[in-house]
Amino acid sequence: MSTRTKPHEIVERALELSTADGCVVIADEESTANLRWAGNALTTNGVTRGRTLTVIATVDGKEGTASGVVSRSAVTAADLEPLVRAAEAAARGAGPAEDSQPLVTGTPVSPDFTDPPAETSSAVFADFAPALGEAFARARAGGRELYGFANHELVSTYVGTSTGLRLRHDQPKGTLELNAKSPDRQRSAWAGRSTRDFKDVDPTVLDAELAVRLGWAERKIELPAGRYETLLPPTAVADLLIYQMWSAAARDAMEGRTVFSKPGGGTRLGEKLSELPLTLRSDPNAPGLESAPFVVAHSSGDDASVFDNGLPVPATEWISGGELARLTTTRHTAGLTGLPLSPGFGNLILDGGGDRSLEEMVASTERGLLLTCLWYIREVDPATLLLTGLTRDGVYLVENGQVVGEVNNFRFNESPVDLLSRATEAGRTEKTLPREWSDWFTRAAMPALRIPDFNMSSVSKGV
Repeated sequence: MSTRTKPHEIVERALELSTADGCVVIADEESTANLRWAGNALTTNGVTRGRTLTVIATVDGKEGTASGVVSRSAVTAADLEPLVRAAEAAARGAGPAEDSQPLVTGTPVSPDFTDPPAETSSAVFADFAPALGEAFARARAGGRELYGFANHELVSTYVGTSTGLRLRHDQPKGTLELNAKSPDRQRSAWAGRSTRDFKDVDPTVLDAELAVRLGWAERKIELPAGRYETLLPPTAVADLLIYQMWSAAARDAMEGRTVFSKPGGGTRLGEKLSELPLTLRSDPNAPGLESAPFVVAHSSGDDASVFDNGLPVPATEWISGGELARLTTTRHTAGLTGLPLSPGFGNLILDGGGDRSLEEMVASTERGLLLTCLWYIREVDPATLLLTGLTRDGVYLVENGQVVGEVNNFRFNESPVDLLSRATEAGRTEKTLPREWSDWFTRAAMPALRIPDFNMSSVSKGV
C-alpha cells in the first residue's frame, strides 16, 4: 500500500480479503525523530516513517481452532492479498491453538479510527534543542563533555477484527539519555528521562546534576565486594521490577516454575512480600504514563494471546499493601488457573507511601552506597528470580549524610522479590526511565528504595 493509503483502509481491505473463520488485522504506523550528540556538539539527526501489518487468521477444525500469524513491513497493494493468504495457510497448517478462545466481540469503534495516523517530526525538539545548546555551553565552560541522544517515537495502532472491533491507539514514547565525561574519560555520569513530548525535560537541569556527580568522582575510594546499605534510585528500581513483572505469568507460577510458585503447589497470591505498604500497579490512564486501554497482541505466549486482541485492559494492582494481589493472565490461562483475568501491562507504578526525595534519603544515611543505575541485567535462577548485573556510571559512598567520593563498580546478585521483603524505606514516587530496558519499556514511575544489605557479589572494573 502507498504510504498515503489510510491505515484503516488497509485494515478493512485485509478483512474483506480474508476467507478464514476469524481474522484480526493490526496496522502499526510508526514515525520517529532523533538527535544525537558527542563532545558538546550535535552529530546526527533524522526522521523516519514505517508501517507494519500483522494478520492473524483463525480456522475452526474438528479438534479445535488453529491460528496463523504473519507480519510484514512496507506492505504494498500487491503484497496485501498474499499476506492474508499466508496467514490463512499458516493457520490451516497448524495444530489447534492451545490458547484458542472466541475472538473478542462487540461493536466498539474508536471515534478516530478513520483518521490519519499521528506523526512526530523534528518539531518535537523545538524547545528542547535550544536548551541542549545551552547545556553544551555550560558543559564546555565547566570542563566536561556531554554525549547522548534524544529519541521520540509515535506509533498509531489500528486493530480491526471480523467480529466488528475497530480500535485505535496513539502511543508516544520519548527518551533522553545524557552522559557527562571528564576530558580524560576517567569520570563518567549518566542521567535519563522518559517523556511523551519533550516539553517536561530540561537538559540544563540534567547537566547540572551530572556536574555534581563528576565532582563527587574526583575522589576515588576502593571498596571490596560485600553487603552494603544501598540507595537504589528510581531508574534501578524500575529495571528490577519490570523484570519481576515479566516473570509474573500466572500459568508459570501455577506450574511451579517461578518465584511466585508456592512450595507444594499453587501460587503465592495473598502472601506478604514486603513490610512496607508497597503498591505495584498498572493503569492505562495514569497521567503522563498513558498506554493502550485494550490488548494489542502480535503473538501468543504465557502472558499474551492473539485471541485476546481488543480486550479491555483495566487498572490493576499487582501488589497491594505489600501483598501479592495479581499475576498476569490471558483468558486461556485464567481458565487454566482459576485466577482472575489480568491482561499484561503497558506501564508500571510503585507507590511506597514515602514522600522524601533521593537527596533527603542520602542526608539521613550514616554510611552506605548511592547507585546511579544498573546494567547488563541477566537471570540466574528463575525459581528465585535471582538476577545478576553491573553498576554503571557512578557508585558513590555516603557517610554521615554526605557523598564523600566515588567507589569502584560492582557485580550484584539479587532477586527483586527478595529486595522488596528487605527494603526499609521507600522514597517519593517519580516518573523515571529504566536504563536497561529503555528500548522495550519506558512508562514507569518508581520511588528510591533503601536496602540495608544489598549484595555486591564482586568488584567490576567497568565504568
